[in-house]
Amino acid sequence: MNYQEYKIEKEFKSIYHFLKDHDFSENFISNLRKTWGNFVVNNEIVNIRKGLNEGDILQINPSPNAKTAIMHCRIPLNIVFEYYLLINKPAGISTMPNRSHYKNNLAGAICAYMEEKDPNFVLRIANRLDKDTSGLVLVAKSSIAQKELSNVEKVYYAICEGVIENNLVIDEKILTISENGINQRKRIISPLGQEAKTFAEPIKNDGKHTLLKIKLEHGRTHQIRVHMAHIGHPLVGDELYGTKSSFISRAALHCKQISFWHEFEKKNISFSAPIPPDFFIQ
Repeated sequence: MNYQEYKIEKEFKSIYHFLKDHDFSENFISNLRKTWGNFVVNNEIVNIRKGLNEGDILQINPSPNAKTAIMHCRIPLNIVFEYYLLINKPAGISTMPNRSHYKNNLAGAICAYMEEKDPNFVLRIANRLDKDTSGLVLVAKSSIAQKELSNVEKVYYAICEGVIENNLVIDEKILTISENGINQRKRIISPLGQEAKTFAEPIKNDGKHTLLKIKLEHGRTHQIRVHMAHIGHPLVGDELYGTKSSFISRAALHCKQISFWHEFEKKNISFSAPIPPDFFIQ
């Protein structure tokens, strides 16, 4: 087992009090309690009632949850960073299993990759990209890594229809339509929806299309696609919110950069993925 290690800097009445002081959830603590061996103090397995003194070394099982049970598949992974599993996903691969992509999807490939490293691996994807969106997908390898993940910022590149010359802020609520209890694929702008704010900066254009750098304040499903279509500049190739294109065979959207606070290195770190070759404006 790969334990997460902590050097105790002050006295605690018990490990439980240490966990609560460090903002671990009751659900996570409850899962830790279920199995003997999830707590080690100074190389001795102990229970959650064990007191802690300054200078003690506490080790905690970072993944006490039941493993993710989905079908594994063998898809090559372009891994950018290993502490948090950061993957450069190509377009055309679904992030999660669904009826159309049950046997071949990124989630199944991640679980297959992690099988030897952690037989009890639980899948925790921080940002799910649409099937046709390329770019960086961030995965926390453990409950502790997920808990410590903060200040996640993503930068997208997109190509839209028409010429945009000035920076834009699109602040429109997005509603998920549900029929018979089933969420529909297409989202709409509605005052009944969830808050969503998009910041778009034009980089260059070819006279008919514009390459944009985009940041999100909320990150709703299809947010960029819905907002750009709403202002009359749908993404090139987005057949759901716009029209089919002869320039690109998918919606021209790419998650180019992710930055986040790395708790164990105590600094912000940032990673980039190259713009894919099917982007006809580079």
